[in-house]
Amino acid sequence: MSAILLEDPLTSMGDHTETEEDAVSFLLVDEDESLQVKDIADFIKRLGCGQQEPVKVLSIFGNTGDGKSHTLNHMFFGGLEVFRTSPSQDSCTVGIWASYYPALSLVLLDTEGLLGATDKQNQRLRLLLKVLAVSDLVIYRTRAERLHNDMFQFLGNASKAYLKFFTPELKALSSRCGLEVTLSSLGPSLIIFHETSRTDLLGYGSKVHGQAETDLLKRFHDLGTPPDAFSSIHYVGTKTVVPPTDFSPLKDKVKKQIMDTSTRSSRPLSHVFTALQSLSERFSGDIPDDKVQITSFFPDEYFTCSLRCLSCRTRCKNRMNHMKDGAPHQADGLCQFAHEYNNKVFICKRCYEGGREVIVIPKTVASTDSPWFGLAKFAWSGYVLECRVCGIIYRSRQYWYGNREPDGSVVRQEVRHVWSESDSYSLDQHNAAQRVLDGVNFVIHSVNEYTSGPTNMVTSWLINNVAPSYWRPNAEITVCHDCRKEFMSAERKHHCRSCGEGFCHSCSNQTMPVPERGWGPTPVRVCKQCHSKGPVKSHNTTEDDSRSLLPRKVTEIAQSSLDLMSSAIKYPMDFVKETARPSYWVPDHEITTCHSCKTLFIPKMYKHHCRSCGQGFCQPCSEYRRPVPSRGWHHPVRVCQSCSLKKGEL
Repeated sequence: MSAILLEDPLTSMGDHTETEEDAVSFLLVDEDESLQVKDIADFIKRLGCGQQEPVKVLSIFGNTGDGKSHTLNHMFFGGLEVFRTSPSQDSCTVGIWASYYPALSLVLLDTEGLLGATDKQNQRLRLLLKVLAVSDLVIYRTRAERLHNDMFQFLGNASKAYLKFFTPELKALSSRCGLEVTLSSLGPSLIIFHETSRTDLLGYGSKVHGQAETDLLKRFHDLGTPPDAFSSIHYVGTKTVVPPTDFSPLKDKVKKQIMDTSTRSSRPLSHVFTALQSLSERFSGDIPDDKVQITSFFPDEYFTCSLRCLSCRTRCKNRMNHMKDGAPHQADGLCQFAHEYNNKVFICKRCYEGGREVIVIPKTVASTDSPWFGLAKFAWSGYVLECRVCGIIYRSRQYWYGNREPDGSVVRQEVRHVWSESDSYSLDQHNAAQRVLDGVNFVIHSVNEYTSGPTNMVTSWLINNVAPSYWRPNAEITVCHDCRKEFMSAERKHHCRSCGEGFCHSCSNQTMPVPERGWGPTPVRVCKQCHSKGPVKSHNTTEDDSRSLLPRKVTEIAQSSLDLMSSAIKYPMDFVKETARPSYWVPDHEITTCHSCKTLFIPKMYKHHCRSCGQGFCQPCSEYRRPVPSRGWHHPVRVCQSCSLKKGEL
């Protein structure tokens, strides 16, 4: 035991006046449950203690206005206002404030009072429990003439929530930190500091030692809120008829508990900070008031995942932020089927009877078949059910007649919870039509790639030869003359009929007559700048100018005819693509930007679908290839970058 502890520091306050004057408090956690220190080094620097010095943590709780900050100031700092106090009706302590008392190597935590006016009641209660979880000694300060039920309910419900939600997290943290004794093996000690002015203290007149503690435990159990999480419970009472308050009994009790290492010993400050940081990250986020059922001081909604099943509205039973650990959403009880989500799955019956749960999905092509041979089989024998353990267990048209339904014979149905719109349990995974379109598109794109060079060369030569002399050649146009946007390889370059410069479509979608250039009275394409100037009043046009425009006019008439034919073909093709589209794909008309890089799609840009998530992407964001067995794609197909980085089977 250190010499400082043996000096009885709480009773010899005059020996540490220099330390008291240097003591300060700082905001450790704000009202939004956010840590206000950057890291452990910043925490140690603000406290002003040694990095390897073992410490204990003392926190104080109580209703607003009961003098929690005043108690800490007079117990440890001789009445100096280290923790701010105020005569105002507004609470002077918001969030969690911390200070360090070196004589006992004690970290002091001052908390926001209960029953105070706040619009964040749920977050405040959860924050108080986090502080309780990292404390070695807890003082509950009350100035009620008689002990109220709300104190017993608060402490009892805090004990229950601590054991249910915080104990597993603290055990996991202890194993990660390599602690010999887990942080949750023994809870903090509890001291109830009761100050009255007119009524007798608890256990008054009794000659039995510990009668006050016995009466406290009886009240806890009578209310059905046993304080099982606390390692010990102590009662300290003082009757103040004439101020000031006598804190000496509380000082003696605190000193005795701090020096007692039979239940909880001192630990490095880094362990305290790591525990508080871990609990803050685990149990965080908004708590909507409409989703909280107030049945106790600490409802389960404060600490469990807020997500609800879209079908049955059952709440996830796992802890907050459990997805960071790779734990999926779970709920007690069965879900109900909803046609909107089609949340029904097939499970291989043979595997289920053997103790395994293997989900099978109706597919067009088996994993052992090549894409084109599988399509031929699909046309002849129908869709297939394939188990990854048993292999092919069912074909819908295996026989000419008498084919049984799969449900009950080879599979069993089960209704699953739906946690997000992206969850897909669709039994309609037939993608035969899309496979055919993919094959045709592959052939077309391959031919286009091989022929694009000669075609572009001939097209450029033709356009340059029929272009008017005042037009800038296409080869010199690399960016739009107005917005300076760089042209993509497949993007069309438009010329202003007035100035002859090259523009993109959006910067040259205005029309007006340009008779001075030989285009006659018919409105033609011009840029925004020329359109704002208006038509030129002089209409002097030479005969040579009119003749030089004749080849270009003929070319534009031919091009307009081809565009009309393309449009006539495009709409039936769009209908075919929409019909062949798998149910989980986002329709093309709903895709305006790339789902990843948010690039705006222009008419000449292809919209690619990720075979895993079904979202629409541009070419650079969807150039990855992976099999997606859960969607019926057993061969490498197009996926987006985020899906390609997922671990395990898609």
